[in-house]
Amino acid sequence: MSNVNLDPELGFPQKDYEENYSSQVYPVTLSWRDCNVFALPKRKLCCLCNKEEELPKRILTNVSGIIKPGRLTAVMGASGAGKSTLMNMLTFKNRGSLLIQGEIRVNGVLMDKDKMSNLAAYVQQDDLFIGTMTVREHLVFRAMLKMDGHVSKADKLQRVENVMQELGLTKCADTFIGTPGKVKGISGGEMKRLSFASELITNPPLLFTDEVTSGLDSFMALSVVQSLKTMVHMGHTIMCTVHQPSSEVFELFDEIILMAEGKVAFSGPVTHALEFFKSVGHPCPMNYNPANHFILTLAIIPGFESECKGRVEKMCEHYDNSQASKKLEYFETNQDPYERRMSQKLLEESIHSISSNGPSYFQQLRSVLWRSWITNIREPMLVKIKFAQTLIFALFMGLVYLKTNNDYIQEDIMNINGVIFLLIISFTYNNLFPILNVFPKEIPVFLREHGTGLYRVDVYYISKMLIEVPFLIADTAILIAIVYWMSGLTHDSYTFINAAIISVLASAAASSFGYAISAASPSVTIALTLGPLLMTPFLLFGGYFLNNGSVPDYFIWIKYTSWFLYSNELMIVNQWRDINHISCDEANSTVCIHNGKDVIQSLNYDENNFVLDLTMLSSLIVLYRFLAFIILLVKTKLSKC
Repeated sequence: MSNVNLDPELGFPQKDYEENYSSQVYPVTLSWRDCNVFALPKRKLCCLCNKEEELPKRILTNVSGIIKPGRLTAVMGASGAGKSTLMNMLTFKNRGSLLIQGEIRVNGVLMDKDKMSNLAAYVQQDDLFIGTMTVREHLVFRAMLKMDGHVSKADKLQRVENVMQELGLTKCADTFIGTPGKVKGISGGEMKRLSFASELITNPPLLFTDEVTSGLDSFMALSVVQSLKTMVHMGHTIMCTVHQPSSEVFELFDEIILMAEGKVAFSGPVTHALEFFKSVGHPCPMNYNPANHFILTLAIIPGFESECKGRVEKMCEHYDNSQASKKLEYFETNQDPYERRMSQKLLEESIHSISSNGPSYFQQLRSVLWRSWITNIREPMLVKIKFAQTLIFALFMGLVYLKTNNDYIQEDIMNINGVIFLLIISFTYNNLFPILNVFPKEIPVFLREHGTGLYRVDVYYISKMLIEVPFLIADTAILIAIVYWMSGLTHDSYTFINAAIISVLASAAASSFGYAISAASPSVTIALTLGPLLMTPFLLFGGYFLNNGSVPDYFIWIKYTSWFLYSNELMIVNQWRDINHISCDEANSTVCIHNGKDVIQSLNYDENNFVLDLTMLSSLIVLYRFLAFIILLVKTKLSKC
């Protein structure tokens, strides 16, 4: 490799960004030796329990292995064999409750979480995407955030085109990814290849894939594994777990690692596996899928546990003493100068999992803002349905409360107060429920993307807040502009502007409450259940159903945390404080309210609270949004455990 130009500072080959990232990667070898994994017992809440302290449970026992470049390696085994634990151990993922012993190396360099995250990509079993984006848009988004910050935009876009071509995604490049039941999108096989493409943007030399064929039919599964085979030929080192592959899929694998009862039952070329099983008295029948034979032979069948475990133990011992096991010697860095320089680079890698040349804070914000804008304008609940619903409801309200002048009589007081509170309820529903419907669906995507170091928590959250503003203002403006002038509210431009500002603040408060509930809810169903339940007390103490002066002392805290209270008092004061005359037929009325100030006093409101109410309403917006942000931070911490 003497013709390879090394970067004098990093030890990696110099990347010619003008050539848009070569498809070839420098091959790496992953090895692990004598690894043991224990599941730590859960901590007892009661320190006075008489039960003996539980000991750690062994999950993996003295496992060793090696994954070489140019060879597609599959990890197989029955359920509970230890495949997922092995994957978590090697990728440094989901290790919170695990105690791990042993060494994991790449090209002889001892790995830790940060080094592995810089070197490897991990394609998880579940494909999580924003369904309203196209394949190309999704990959452009990934390229802008994952590729070196010094790479030009043109080169990043070209890299996207190259990756789509390599993985056969060009024909569906401008197709929506899709959301089940809402947006028709790409096929399951294309979605899995898109998961590969998302990680291959930066051309990582090492790739882990979990349950790569799960949920796919035989044709799609074959297509996906063929894509992996293509990547192996490009120089990637790939390890994937598979569950009962078809014979056609199994033939594509070069090497397999068979797991059973947390031990390695075999590791090596597929052809050697057939010979090994034959040598221990379990030959594969003619015209039978070898993969099924291996898994069934190593499975623990209910009712026959003792017999099956004895067979597995004997096979694992036979493998440990076999020539194949002895060949899995600890991998040492070879003498090639290129690999030596790469090892130096890995050892010099700092704690940070993201390259120092990654995108800046504002580059992250710009990219996430771009995606948030696209997803918002394409989300029917946030745009089409919401605006149509607002327009129709505004016209309906305007016709119900239709009044074209400001000559008020006693009956108008109830009507005006009713339309004001109904407006506040409408602002709440219009801005709360779309968020409860949409935001919880995005949180799993956010947690995965943030977990891979794609962007910061505050970048994601700020982008959501900023993109929401024009939609919130537009929706609120439609409703208040129509209802205000049709329902007989004070026909004065200054009063209308005040009402519009209050309306936007009320909408923002409801939206903020929605973000807090959504962030805390694990699903849309729970969010939609909790939202109305928690909103109802705030609604009751908003000043319409219960007089402001009649709130019980033990519920006073709910009153002062209700945006309905502050919004209603602001709107009432704004409407009535300059009304000097309200007609009254004293002969037919027992009580007459003669002016707007009397209306305000009858509700136990105070027009001197106007600035205070604005301040409190704004504070609630900040409080609920800050609470949502804290919940997101906690979720990100927990997801990394």
